Amino acid sequence: MVKAVQQFMLGTVMNTEAQAADTMAKMKAAGYDGIELCAFMLHPTGLMVRLMTKAAGMPVGRGGKLPWPKLVKDSGLKVVSLHCDLGSVERDPAAVAKEAIDFGADKVVITGMYRFPYGEAEAIKQLAARLNKAGAALNQEGVSLLYHNHNCEFLRLDKNTNGYGTLLAETNPEYVNFEFDSYWCAECGVDPLAVMDALGPRMKLWHINDRGSRQTGACMTPILKSDSMELGTGSMPLDALCEKAKAAGVEAVILESHRNWIDKSPIKSFELSAKYLNEKF
Repeated sequence: MVKAVQQFMLGTVMNTEAQAADTMAKMKAAGYDGIELCAFMLHPTGLMVRLMTKAAGMPVGRGGKLPWPKLVKDSGLKVVSLHCDLGSVERDPAAVAKEAIDFGADKVVITGMYRFPYGEAEAIKQLAARLNKAGAALNQEGVSLLYHNHNCEFLRLDKNTNGYGTLLAETNPEYVNFEFDSYWCAECGVDPLAVMDALGPRMKLWHINDRGSRQTGACMTPILKSDSMELGTGSMPLDALCEKAKAAGVEAVILESHRNWIDKSPIKSFELSAKYLNEKF
């Protein structure tokens, strides 16, 4: 199984060509053999986009002008997929597919929807139809489509169903499969092990993260806020999740966290998490 890091985690340490090359060399040295690219980080982004992502705790950095094909080739890392938005795929599936293929990837991952009514059943069904159409278009170009969840997809539509279950039921596995993010699933109180069981072989990629708190000393209140943690340092049932991922034939396990890194360093964070991944895979 390929062990990779999502580019979104690395924005602050990929601002120059030399810095990006050094970061990817450290990934390789830690035991990672892949990277997952984010399409809008491969191209110049406006100041407002950078400010908004930084405010959301997800700084993308200034790497949009870097020679990414050269950097990836020189690093020796495999590109496991290209993250993209659904609108871009719908507008020009051939162009999106070409960018993925040029990096040696055969998967494009939709990263969720903005300003979308995830709690409305009809909207979810319409989204499934759009994904089926987009997936069929990418399939014609030799690329497969995956959908990546956050926590919004697990909003209840009624007492028996949520949006994620509807997407699973309404999408055609010939054209649409899934990159499962177990952290966001657990964050909203849903059992990630049960979701993995439901996905089965449709879970092609796995976003992994741990969840907990760095609280030390006396607590101001009897309630702790949780956040992302390095693998093996939090409360996620990672050992059981790893076994299910192996059984499902998942092609790559991909680390991604946006903040709360040890010593505020994404590099130290992925190095520590690599120790857990290297034991399991």
